[in-house]
Amino acid sequence: MAGLAVPVWLAEDDLGCIICQGLLDWPATLPCGHTFCRDCLKGLWGARGARRPWACPTCREGAGQQPQLRKNTLLQELADKYRRAARELGEDPAPAPSRAPAPAPRPPPHPARQQAAVQKSVTEVGQKLTELVEQLVDIVRSLQNQRCLTESGPDNELGTCLGKTFSSGVNLSLASPKLVTSNASEGKMRDVLHDLEEIQEKLRENLTWKEASEEQIQVELPEAPSSSSCPLPNQSLPAPKRASRFAPWAINPTFDLQTLSYSLEVSKDCQIVTVSHHPQSYPRSCERFSTSQVLCSQAFSSGQQYWEVDTRHCSHWAVGVASWGMSRDRILGRTIDSCCVEWKGTNQLSAWHMVKETVLGSDRPGVVGIWLDLEEGKLAFYSVANQEKLLYECPVSASTPLHPAFWLYGLHPGNSLILKQVRE
Repeated sequence: MAGLAVPVWLAEDDLGCIICQGLLDWPATLPCGHTFCRDCLKGLWGARGARRPWACPTCREGAGQQPQLRKNTLLQELADKYRRAARELGEDPAPAPSRAPAPAPRPPPHPARQQAAVQKSVTEVGQKLTELVEQLVDIVRSLQNQRCLTESGPDNELGTCLGKTFSSGVNLSLASPKLVTSNASEGKMRDVLHDLEEIQEKLRENLTWKEASEEQIQVELPEAPSSSSCPLPNQSLPAPKRASRFAPWAINPTFDLQTLSYSLEVSKDCQIVTVSHHPQSYPRSCERFSTSQVLCSQAFSSGQQYWEVDTRHCSHWAVGVASWGMSRDRILGRTIDSCCVEWKGTNQLSAWHMVKETVLGSDRPGVVGIWLDLEEGKLAFYSVANQEKLLYECPVSASTPLHPAFWLYGLHPGNSLILKQVRE
């Protein structure tokens, strides 16, 4: 007789890899019990320095030599079944729409709206280029850390990695002509890294300017295109800087060192958290997160608070709130006592509340404002530029104190989140 079939609800996160944020592909389970895609593990281990090269990305448990990666056939079968079920659900034919009269021809787009569309496209391209340059900087830094390479090794490996990163066809000569040198010395590699860091900084500055310009254009656009020939107001003047309407409730939180993951480090003023190039040797503590997460020291159980986070220097992030009792091996937003908005680095912004994901769109906020109103029992996230734009709002409970919470995933060294001073 066939075994009893029990229906079970599975989410993609139940069968996901925390490195690539996708479904497990050729799942390999480490001795510590955590499972990842085999290729993700090999890529992550290959990009690290000599210190604990075979450490688990989740719990940091390491080994003296590279463990043998064997396929977890049970998880592979579950992931394959999930893929097939998702495809079947996605291919269900939708009912044919009823025929309707042809709509009236639309008027030509307003010139200012055309400018806004072009500005948005340029911003998206800038974000992609910034992420690619960040990957190049990480590759060159990791090659510098490999002391045992032969004289020709760095050149060959650099060429291989760059070719893989820019397989989409980007011309490497645009970044620096030094990248195509066949016998680059250590000094030339330092020059390459310097050039890349300069390009990275210019891209960030340019992207910040474009995001501000885009927000300004959106503010100045009329509600609807007019059929009259009335002239537009003068748009050459920059929009005045606006103080935050939440300034009276602004706070200055600081990162808590007890909860800080081994893969993160903070600045001396505890205002900047950064993905470290090597695992840190912090004292062992049951309060420390096993993944690249951290809480703030401040806890709120009443009143109204507001703070802002600069996310422009991080390619993959999540910001929100969590209780102090949140499990240290769980992920922000995937527990009932945490909530966040999350940028996946793949043009998708999502909100997580009560272990449920809500896709918000494909626009990446440069600065995120968090409004915690425990008098009314609500939490709201805003995209902050010249003014606050609501991204997501949800109810929260004040039964347990809430802390500002952060997740920097992807493990890209140098990625950082900044607790920003609120404009008054």
